[in-house]
Amino acid sequence: MAQERAGQAQAAQRRTRLTARDWADAALAAIRERGLAAVAVEPLAARLGTTKGSFYWHFTNRDALIDAALARWEELRTEEIITAMESEPDPETRLRSLFAGATASAARDPLEVTLLATADHPQVAVVLRRVTERRVGYVAHAFEELGFPAEQARQRGLLAYTSYLGHTQLSHAVPEALPVGAERDSYLEAVVDSLLRRDEAN
Repeated sequence: MAQERAGQAQAAQRRTRLTARDWADAALAAIRERGLAAVAVEPLAARLGTTKGSFYWHFTNRDALIDAALARWEELRTEEIITAMESEPDPETRLRSLFAGATASAARDPLEVTLLATADHPQVAVVLRRVTERRVGYVAHAFEELGFPAEQARQRGLLAYTSYLGHTQLSHAVPEALPVGAERDSYLEAVVDSLLRRDEAN
């Protein structure tokens, strides 16, 4: 009896410690594994070892949880990466490191591909537009730092991002089409080299 009460007390303590971020992370994990349809309160509560009451303490409804999960993805996969990149003062080194790191991470994690597949969902669409603009703008700024005129820098930033997305899609759909190991490193370096190449007229 005493053990049962102790177990209930521990479970209650775990429930009280859960935060909105815990729920958002759990929702993000569910999206990664089974898509947006997997965001459901009861299965997530079971996953977190809590009750629906904990969910309603933090969120008014499922849409609010989806918004929180998408904001968490934006934070983890865009803002935190950009912040980390800022410690590198050289824009070319920054671009090479960003492209290599982002493609490797996206190849391991299906979440980005899953979100792109649900781009027609209104909540996802809003975040994808914002993330795309942020990422392209950040890369374009690096090209500007390297001396490219603003219009060219924007074009190259967009080309870099579409290259990244194409690589990400292919790494999950037909991974055997992509090089591995040292060949992969050489291929990615060649992609960045082509983006950095200046027109002879300039």
